[in-house]
Amino acid sequence: MMTRIKICGITRLADAEGAVEAGAQAIGLVFYGQSPRVVDVAVARAIVASLPPFVASVALFVNAGTDEIAKIVDYVRPTSLQFHGAESPEDCNLHGLPYLKAIRMTDDVDLLAAERRYETAQGLLLDAYQKDRPGGTGVVFDWSRIPPTLRKPVILAGGLDADNVQVAIAAVHPYAVDVSSGVESAPGIKDRGRMQGFCRRVQEVS
Repeated sequence: MMTRIKICGITRLADAEGAVEAGAQAIGLVFYGQSPRVVDVAVARAIVASLPPFVASVALFVNAGTDEIAKIVDYVRPTSLQFHGAESPEDCNLHGLPYLKAIRMTDDVDLLAAERRYETAQGLLLDAYQKDRPGGTGVVFDWSRIPPTLRKPVILAGGLDADNVQVAIAAVHPYAVDVSSGVESAPGIKDRGRMQGFCRRVQEVS
């Protein structure tokens, strides 16, 4: 099965173009003011409008208000949503778009329970846990903690880069991998060479 690639934390049109050229099937746009990868709403709109057919745009929120999300969705027109906070399934379903639910891999996380709770999610995005940092940590978690009986597609995140992504794919067999800091020259600034190297390593084993 082909492992799909999402490059998250895109803040510039040129970086979106570079991600597409490298072979990403999706780009992530962060609408969370405390993130170094937060994107300007007008830039996000331009990025989404520039994407070719079959490249998805994923809008990421962390405990955002319903009205705020609705305004951004209406203006930016992303393909789908990604929720990184304590949003309930009811919250995630309010906006009429497919969604991913990010699960931070705390010591007590129960992924099978999360899968049941978020039964309407398209997939579960599994990310490393660091206190007060809901994503983009650059930290790898113990992949063996993922139950093999999960039915929903797994999007694997957390500290991935060109050096470890093939090992991650062999260990987890995820539906997709999600990279952010691992392809950056600085927070929010993607490096074309690193994006190309990451995508190439994924494609070699897909």
